[in-house]
Amino acid sequence: MKLAMIGGVLSVVLALPAFAQEGGDVAAGEKEFRKCKACHMIQSADGEDIVKGGKTGPNLWNIVGRPAGSQEDFKYSDALLALNETGEVWTEEDLAAYVTDPNAFVQEKTGDSSAKTKMTFKLRKGQADIAAYLASVSPDAPAAE
Repeated sequence: MKLAMIGGVLSVVLALPAFAQEGGDVAAGEKEFRKCKACHMIQSADGEDIVKGGKTGPNLWNIVGRPAGSQEDFKYSDALLALNETGEVWTEEDLAAYVTDPNAFVQEKTGDSSAKTKMTFKLRKGQADIAAYLASVSPDAPAAE
């Protein structure tokens, strides 16, 4: 009986990080985005710099609701172009999964176990927060249900 109770409590405790990631925090995501700005900027359609950052990665303005690998004038990896061909449209959930392990995400979505993205950085925490922040700078994104 005690062993069953301990197992039940452990299951709940171990599941808490997953629950904490759902429905990310925009303010926390804005702070976490500092890790991303070495490679990514957020610049609005009218040229306003929301976050000044690098140009190694694509501009992340309006990323939520945008087809993967579709920003004009950006040279994507073959893996992201293949992801685009699957019809992938970025959602908060998919962005959170992608930044956790970009290669694994693309390999799973495309079915190509050798697909490699240019993004080598993996986030270990705060993924849902960053996704929520990116949704906040995606004015054209479909409304969440």
